Amino acid sequence: MIRRRDLVKLAAAAALPAPAARRSGGYDVAVIGAGVFGAWTAWHLQRAGRRVLIVDAYGPANARASSGGESRVIRLFYGKDEIYTRMALASLRFWDDLSRRAALPVLHRIGVLELIGRDDRYARESREAIRRAGGRVEDLSRDELAKRYPQISLESITVGQLEPASGAVMARRAVLTLVKEMVAAGATYLMGAVVPPAGKGRLSEVRLRDGRALQAGAFVFACGPWLPRLFPEVLRDRIQPTRQEVFFFGPPAGDRRFAPPALPVWADLSNLEAIAYGMPDLEARGFKLAFDAHGPPIDPDALERQVTPAGLAAARDYLARRFPALAQAPLVESRVCQYENTSNGDFLIDRHPELENVWLVGGGSGHGFKHGPAVGDYAARALLGSLGSPEPRFSLATKQVQQQRAVY
Repeated sequence: MIRRRDLVKLAAAAALPAPAARRSGGYDVAVIGAGVFGAWTAWHLQRAGRRVLIVDAYGPANARASSGGESRVIRLFYGKDEIYTRMALASLRFWDDLSRRAALPVLHRIGVLELIGRDDRYARESREAIRRAGGRVEDLSRDELAKRYPQISLESITVGQLEPASGAVMARRAVLTLVKEMVAAGATYLMGAVVPPAGKGRLSEVRLRDGRALQAGAFVFACGPWLPRLFPEVLRDRIQPTRQEVFFFGPPAGDRRFAPPALPVWADLSNLEAIAYGMPDLEARGFKLAFDAHGPPIDPDALERQVTPAGLAAARDYLARRFPALAQAPLVESRVCQYENTSNGDFLIDRHPELENVWLVGGGSGHGFKHGPAVGDYAARALLGSLGSPEPRFSLATKQVQQQRAVY
């Protein structure tokens, strides 16, 4: 189980100097998948002195990846799920450090605002967990919300909570920056499509579709929605990719009400069955709006990534109710991405049941990006044998076929 001292060590590791890459032949670890989970796992392994190979079929944070796209929320509220609150809090320092090293900002600490309805239990549990973990959260009355954020209609909203130190991570930029850093420090990056491994015991190599063989002492598969295809006997129906739509609307010319600092990242918790969330007009890309609800199953390779008229109509209807000044705002950008959902929303970070030197890392379930540094640390320590007691919730044994989402 993840404990406070483990996350303290995780935060402290951000300040450690990277060890020099070894020059002997072969790789200690091959990480298959250059999304946020794979990239941070490779980063932690490299920092531990391992020689790392990173492989991706389409490229780091590519357009088909769950880690692709413009931005992701980093927030601490998780109801009673304090494990994720602590992981997000520990990851913030890594995102901060990466942002300082990058040519452009990776982390925008612009705050996260939670809009709360009559049923405030989830929000109360979140607030208590955040404060126990050492995070910051401010209580806002309805009057205070109206004064600070007049651009938000407070219909059905009773109170609010603000996480002033949370915010947004620039997703594609973050992953590209991380992979570039690792290559500069001695890691190898290779584009290639991996053939599903076969057999039992110890895996000595993986093969690419073009016939090349890649050898390593251990393998981490962090392939997001492609994990079930690579390991169908183990993960078929246990990770289910679903279609998700994201919309960006253009605020009126010269109107700063919908950009930071006037508006933070926000999440509407007035209806927990259909949570809406979004970003202010961050880096002038538009006001972002999406719904945290699982869409239909998809094929991540062949999916036509065009939003539906019904999805756009739902987004416009929501804007008219909650952000009325944007009711007629033009759609300036849209995106179709995917979640890769486990049965209850918990991550999968576990050893393959039949391949002793293979680790499976995935199941971001729509909330995983922010936790990349903490997931990478956990996976690296598990592989290196320094984890201690594993967290049962991340085990393969807890992943079922029946979808019963419990983590939001």
